[in-house]
Amino acid sequence: MTSARPQSAVNAPTQYAEVGGRRLAYRSMGNGIPIVLCVRFRGTMDSWDPAFLDALVRNGFRVITFDYSGLGLSTGTPSYDPVSLARDAGDLIQALDLKEVVTLGWSIGGIAAQIHFAMSQGQVTHMVLIGTTPPGPLAKLAEQLFFDTAAIPDYALEEEVVLFFEPRSAASRLAASRSHERIERRLSTDRSPPVPVAFAVPYLSSGPRSPVFPSEEVLSVLRTTDVPILHIGGDHDIIFPVENWYALNQQLPTVQLLTYPSAGHGPQHEHPEASADYIGSFVRNTSRAAGRR
Repeated sequence: MTSARPQSAVNAPTQYAEVGGRRLAYRSMGNGIPIVLCVRFRGTMDSWDPAFLDALVRNGFRVITFDYSGLGLSTGTPSYDPVSLARDAGDLIQALDLKEVVTLGWSIGGIAAQIHFAMSQGQVTHMVLIGTTPPGPLAKLAEQLFFDTAAIPDYALEEEVVLFFEPRSAASRLAASRSHERIERRLSTDRSPPVPVAFAVPYLSSGPRSPVFPSEEVLSVLRTTDVPILHIGGDHDIIFPVENWYALNQQLPTVQLLTYPSAGHGPQHEHPEASADYIGSFVRNTSRAAGRR
């Protein structure tokens, strides 16, 4: 008799939560501390590298990925307004009856995670941000290359290298190829459909601007919170330069910064196991009390 295939990110079944008149599609892996992942622009549940998700499970997390309203396998009205994305995360957390949770947001998902955090303090024990921007004026702007590439209808590997890795690094390009292969291993019978280009592209600005995230309210929360926050970035992120977090040194009392060299906008896909290990250690060993000044 053939034994059942162990569950991992490539075969975790899609589930659904009925909430607020819509159906949010999600997947749950592992049985540890709940960590809810908010995905990037034009991303779905299938945009995460399975190696990263499985490594989070090995680090003691219950990993929950989901599709935003009206995108992927979820129903409802789609929007890239970060407040709407934050509401999706909050509604799913409520529907799953998660009392305490770690939130993780990548790119625009990181903006959504920060807004959700500001709206629901007390529920989030730790926040992890990947390749995203802080609120307020920026010390360094994005590169036009991002806007030109992000609007291309179908991302091939070469576009993924430009958007999420460091094209000038042979090691990063190799990591991009390997990550792409892992993502493609997801069950073909249970995949989220791509985000329609006609919907997504109008949300892109024509070029760099500052601020991207003009929320003094959220910035005020980050300046006063005692909740531990970790940002993981690459040293050459063409949309959300990590320099903007370093410019806030000594202003954000609980923010820790991890920056990979020769890496881009998706460092957790270039370094999936290491990133998951850092996140696991951060959550296990950093408490709210330790974050207070």
